[in-house]
Amino acid sequence: MTASSTSPAALAYLGDAVCELCVRELLVGLGFGSSARLNQFALSFVRASAQAEAVRRILPILSEEESAFFRLGRNHSTANVPKSATVQEYRYATGFEALLAALWLERRVDRLHALFAEAYAPQIAALREELGLPPAAERKDDPT
Repeated sequence: MTASSTSPAALAYLGDAVCELCVRELLVGLGFGSSARLNQFALSFVRASAQAEAVRRILPILSEEESAFFRLGRNHSTANVPKSATVQEYRYATGFEALLAALWLERRVDRLHALFAEAYAPQIAALREELGLPPAAERKDDPT
């Protein structure tokens, strides 16, 4: 299976799981242990509105190919928009998920993690501060 041979709907579906995995890996790696807190913080990353905001941060640094996967997902028509999001937010979130899936399928995990960290930089910084951890730039052993 390749990203270019996968439908936009399937990319978004897979990308939802990839995003969830990245969020869970981040939260557990930061030291969250309580499942209630993990779920609470995870929601702040995976909501359509949060994903739309996150992808807007990285749009200027995407390659042409990455931008194409984002647009493919964003432009895919869907009938089910959650009540908690606008149509535009949901479309951007779908594009973000398609992009994440494309990177996953192409085994570009380093780029996936780099874009994820950049997209969610403010949320990650706030979590680190809440936990009393130094900013990511000060830690050589932690890519987030």
